Amino acid sequence: MLLTHEESRPGAESVAAEAVVHETIHHFLVKPVDVGIDGYVEAGTLLEWIDFAAHSTAAQWCSGNCVAASVGNIHLDRPIHVGELVKVRATLVYTGRSSMHILITVHCSDPGRTKAPQTAQCAVVFVAFDGVGNPMKVPGWTPLTMLELQRHRQARLRMRTRARIEDAMAAESYSAEGTAPSAALRFRAASTDIDSDGKVRGGRVMRWFDEAAYACGADWAGGDVVTSYVAGIRLGRAIYVGDVVDVTARIIHTGRRSVHIGVRAVTADAVGQPLLVSQGVLVVVSVGAHGEAQAVPQWQPVSDEDRRLDRHARHLIELRQYLEPFTAATA
Repeated sequence: MLLTHEESRPGAESVAAEAVVHETIHHFLVKPVDVGIDGYVEAGTLLEWIDFAAHSTAAQWCSGNCVAASVGNIHLDRPIHVGELVKVRATLVYTGRSSMHILITVHCSDPGRTKAPQTAQCAVVFVAFDGVGNPMKVPGWTPLTMLELQRHRQARLRMRTRARIEDAMAAESYSAEGTAPSAALRFRAASTDIDSDGKVRGGRVMRWFDEAAYACGADWAGGDVVTSYVAGIRLGRAIYVGDVVDVTARIIHTGRRSVHIGVRAVTADAVGQPLLVSQGVLVVVSVGAHGEAQAVPQWQPVSDEDRRLDRHARHLIELRQYLEPFTAATA
């Protein structure tokens, strides 16, 4: 077993990372610099850690360049606080011709045992590329144990539902007809945002998503919110240093204590036409002074586009029910 130290990764101090052939395990000790003004680890930070761990496994397997293409659903029962130990396990569970499906398992524990541990999981799909940017064939992975066989089957089944979710998201449009509350942030990709291949990391794009969703959700709720659920994020076109990225977040549905927010990232092509580079849905929850979830104002769709996007959000909720959870290692 190879033991490595990760000094260049984003976010919290990494205690250590253990690597095996098709799996890497990373430990992050949450420090004060890793939390936001509310005292919790921001979802954007956690998503960067997830992307970093998944990329470690995928790059090790394909022995080359690879980029995140999609990030599946992840749900957190509670916020993560300073002092907690976050273990991110990234395990290869399926390979296509040029794709690698990585199961992420996040386990958060409090050494002082003042907070209950929690475990969450999601799937990240990476695509390998050769030196000129074309998809590259990756070595096939063969499951051997019962656990690996079970997860391999589950990964195959999830591909169909994920495709339905992505198709549903791609079919929707956001225009000036929509009247829902929204927020817009603009970022310029810097050299600190990119991987060794010169492209902006998927984790950094997801951090931008979280920041835009927070701005939109907090303004609507009239107070602090935390990201509780990240639905399917599709990462499409590459973003390079110097690119200006506009990230827009719009409310598409509200629950009793949650706000569902559609997020899209757009850049411009050579002639100034907008290009959609990424999209996803984040669910934020309004929290009180002691971190408890509380009710949010209910948003009422007004225009035809509002009503269509509200139906779209409800449809995504239904589709997510068909995603069979991956079997836990303890099972």
